[in-house]
Amino acid sequence: MRTALSALYRAAEVLGAVFFVLIALPILAQVFGRPFNLVVPAADEFAGYAMAASFFLMLGPALRNGAHIRVGIVIERLHGPARRALELACLAFATALSGYFAFYWLRMTWQSYDFNDLSQGVVPMPLWIPQAAMAVGLLVLVVSFADDLVRVLRGKPASYETAAAPTEG
Repeated sequence: MRTALSALYRAAEVLGAVFFVLIALPILAQVFGRPFNLVVPAADEFAGYAMAASFFLMLGPALRNGAHIRVGIVIERLHGPARRALELACLAFATALSGYFAFYWLRMTWQSYDFNDLSQGVVPMPLWIPQAAMAVGLLVLVVSFADDLVRVLRGKPASYETAAAPTEG
């Protein structure tokens, strides 16, 4: 199971990185096309879709790597069973809340597909396509929160606690 979850997190991370690179492509096409009076229709719209996909796909892997900003003003002062109880409560709440968002985002994506909703930009694009990438990212986030919840229930530290601390500078 751990191998499958690690593969899921890695796939989301790689897809997020691909979409991050895809942000630059329409913008660079606009920049280099400008001297030749070439305009890339909806370049900013496609860059925005790629940015949203990248952001959402990276949510789960960022949690696993300890890259989310956490305010530990209360939990860092607790030790033993009190800390574990608060950690479990926070993980349970985060799992439920991200699950709620994922459910309704999936529902909206399905409705966009069902109604054949199109973007209102210069290039009409089915909205379910960028929404689906965001839905996948939310699902990976739910799985990663649930994964950490189970880890803490089993008495192990959460993934973000054992991840290498990011350095500044």
